[in-house]
Amino acid sequence: MNPLRLLRATVVYGFLSVMAFLSVFPFLWMAVGATNATADIIKGKVGFGDALATNVGSFFAQVHVGLVFWNSAKIAILSTVFTLAVSSLAGYGFEIFRSPAKERLYRAILLTLMVPFAALMIPLFMMMGKAGLINTHLAVLLPTIGSAFIIFYFRQSTKAFPHELRDAARVDGLKEWQIFLLIYVPVMRSTYAAAFIIVFMTAWNSYLWPLIVLQSNEMKTITLVVSSLASAYYPDFGVVMVGATLATLPTLIVFFAMQRQFVEGMLGSVK
Repeated sequence: MNPLRLLRATVVYGFLSVMAFLSVFPFLWMAVGATNATADIIKGKVGFGDALATNVGSFFAQVHVGLVFWNSAKIAILSTVFTLAVSSLAGYGFEIFRSPAKERLYRAILLTLMVPFAALMIPLFMMMGKAGLINTHLAVLLPTIGSAFIIFYFRQSTKAFPHELRDAARVDGLKEWQIFLLIYVPVMRSTYAAAFIIVFMTAWNSYLWPLIVLQSNEMKTITLVVSSLASAYYPDFGVVMVGATLATLPTLIVFFAMQRQFVEGMLGSVK
């Protein structure tokens, strides 16, 4: 091999290895910390310990695990389903049925991406309060359904949708809603898979807005519960690591189960 190419490959793979280690290390530290006592975690112990059973028992004793996981799953799944339904329809409509008015509306939607959520919290809280939705999961769901980023993502992906299929479906007598459900959705399944992962992970890991509107322990999600354990006066870091590990598992399972479709969707693959 050419020495220059060998040096270049060494540098590239060395850099990628370092970046991969930095990315994976927090997860490894979390898993290792779940097996250690708080004192060992504070000391910076990097090896596995023998306190896993104690930490797991303490976590299940302090937390209603089934309830908080159900709350998180309900919010994440419903948010994902409704967001994909609304955003894919909007993205399809903006790309297929173009007009000057729709373009102005689309640009206005994209401009909302520039508005920080901190500027929206008080108006949203006031709206939910007037609607009587404070301390309900519906208050968490509603602001997430109209996602400007997912609308943008679906519109960009729809540019690769073969218009010949739509024309052929029209010739066969299909109505527009039938074209969307029977032609567009199956063809764009990789796009839906990638969007599903993005929206599900965002909804599952959501913290700030649920913290504001969910005020009773019965309504809280696993993210809020783990945060409350970590912010205790004397936090048990072993228990916190157990909670963080359990909270991470669903998103890992969803990502690895749909990894191939995610890559295809992000690359704009249409089949």
